[in-house]
Amino acid sequence: MQAEQEDRFQEFVRARWSHLVRTAYLLTGDAHHAEDLTQTALAKAYRSWRRVSRSDNPEAYVRRMLVSCNSDRFRKRRVREALTAAPPERAGRDETYAWADERSALLPALAELPPRQRAVVVMRYWEDLSEAEVAEVLGCSAGTVKSQASKGLAKLRAYPGLAGVMGGSDRSQVSNGGTQR
Repeated sequence: MQAEQEDRFQEFVRARWSHLVRTAYLLTGDAHHAEDLTQTALAKAYRSWRRVSRSDNPEAYVRRMLVSCNSDRFRKRRVREALTAAPPERAGRDETYAWADERSALLPALAELPPRQRAVVVMRYWEDLSEAEVAEVLGCSAGTVKSQASKGLAKLRAYPGLAGVMGGSDRSQVSNGGTQR
């Protein structure tokens, strides 16, 4: 990779790292898996950075890689992972994940969703992407996004720990973990 391309890639990583890790955390439910997943996606992006950087939206391209890498984790292993309701205790408070601690009711509920529904809910309501953008990221139709979002929201509504969070309008309540940014 040329020095100029290398610099652009490093700038992209510095600017988007924490955002990508947060998205990965919502997809995986585990801080360590989230970092590993983000590193894997960025390694793939690095190898094809010329193509990625020429796309209309490099972040969307890398986000799609993130979702694909997360799906690959389940395909390769064929072992069902059990996501825990709470992350393990850490010695110090890591600000990268502090936002997630405040949304403790949402994480166990997200962990109960199948990976595809979880990806749709995270992309649609946390990342605030349109149905068309989510469909592009996941490589499916907008109708699939709608049905997966509907099923995912129905499961979230039925989750006992989210009774107070899911009381009103789905879009405003689920968006950003039940809080306003």
